[in-house]
Amino acid sequence: MHYSALLTNIKQRIQSAQMRALFAVNAELIRLYWEIGQMLDIRQKVEGWGAAVIPRLALDIKNELPEIKGFSERNIKRMLAFYREYSDLSFVPQSVAQTEATTKVPQPVALLLPELLLALPWGHHLLLIEKIKNVATRQWYMQATVDNGWSRNILALQIESAAHLRQGKATSNFAARLPLPQSDLVQQALKDPYLFDFMTMTEPFHERELETGLIVHLEKFLLELGQGFAFVGRQYHLEVGEQDFYIDLLFYHLKLRCFVVIELKRGAFKPEYAGKMNFYCSVVDDVLKHEADTPTIGLILCQEQNKVLAEYALRGVDKPIGVSTFDLTRALPTALESSLPSIEQIERELGGDTA
Repeated sequence: MHYSALLTNIKQRIQSAQMRALFAVNAELIRLYWEIGQMLDIRQKVEGWGAAVIPRLALDIKNELPEIKGFSERNIKRMLAFYREYSDLSFVPQSVAQTEATTKVPQPVALLLPELLLALPWGHHLLLIEKIKNVATRQWYMQATVDNGWSRNILALQIESAAHLRQGKATSNFAARLPLPQSDLVQQALKDPYLFDFMTMTEPFHERELETGLIVHLEKFLLELGQGFAFVGRQYHLEVGEQDFYIDLLFYHLKLRCFVVIELKRGAFKPEYAGKMNFYCSVVDDVLKHEADTPTIGLILCQEQNKVLAEYALRGVDKPIGVSTFDLTRALPTALESSLPSIEQIERELGGDTA
C-alpha cells in the first residue's frame, strides 16, 4: 500500500510537470511570434520595407534552419497580423508576471489579456482572429477556452453557435433566492437558448423522445450544457408521501457544488411548471443534498417562453429556478444563407450545364 501511494504520487508529479512544460513552451512560442510580428511591423512602417521581404525571410530561415518548423511565408504573415491585432500590448517578463501572480491582487480585465494570449495555442489564435473581429468578444472566447479546455474544433463550434450571446441569458430568480456571488455564478452557468442541433428530430415529437435523444448524445449534450455538469440519472425516481415521482434529468454541477434538476417541456412555458420544479428541488434538497452542497437549482427547458410570464411564475417560488428555451435546428447567419447556391444552380451543376 505504501508503494502504491508512492507510485501514484510520482505519476501525478510527472503529469503535472509535463503540463507545466507544455504551457511554458506554448507561452514562449506565442511570445516569439508576437515579437517577430512586431519587428516586421516596425521595419515596414519606419524603414519602408515592402511585403517582398516576407517570402525572402521564409526562404532564408528554411535554408539556414531546416530543422525549424512554423516559419513558412503564410505563417510569418500571420505573425504580422497577430501583432497588429494586439500591438498596444506589452508582455511583462515572465519573472515579473510570476511575482505579480503570487500577490493575488485582482487585476483589471484589460491586464489579463496578455496572460490569455500566452495560454492559448497558435491555432486557436488564428481561428479567433479570422472569426471574431471585436476584441472584447474575442477575449470572452479566450477566457472561456482557458476555463473549459476547448479544443480548436470545439471553439469553432462555440463561435458558430454565438455562445457569448447565449451565456447567462436564462430567465431566473437567482438574484432573489441566492446570495452573492453564488447567484451570479449560477446565472452565468446557464444559457438561453440551448442548441440541440445534433439531434435528428422533427416536429411533432414527444418529450420522452427528446429526453432519450439527449442521453444517446450525452457527450454533445454535456458540451452544450457547459463545463461542470456531471450526469446523475434519467427519470430519477423520488418517493414522497408513498407516491412515485420522476425527474426528467438530474445532474450535479462540480463547480457550483449542487444538484441541477432539468425538466424538458414541449411547446411554450406554463406557470404551473415553476411549482412542479419547486417541488422537485425541495425534495432533492431534503433527500440527496449533502451538508456541504449549495441549494439545488432547477432548469426548465421549453421550446418557447414569455419572459414576463416566467418572471411572474418564478417570483412566488422559494427555490432557485431558471427558464430557458431550446432549439433543435440552428438558424444560418444571414451572410452565409445568402451565399448558399439555389436549387437551380445545383441542378445546373449536376446536369453539366455551363450556361
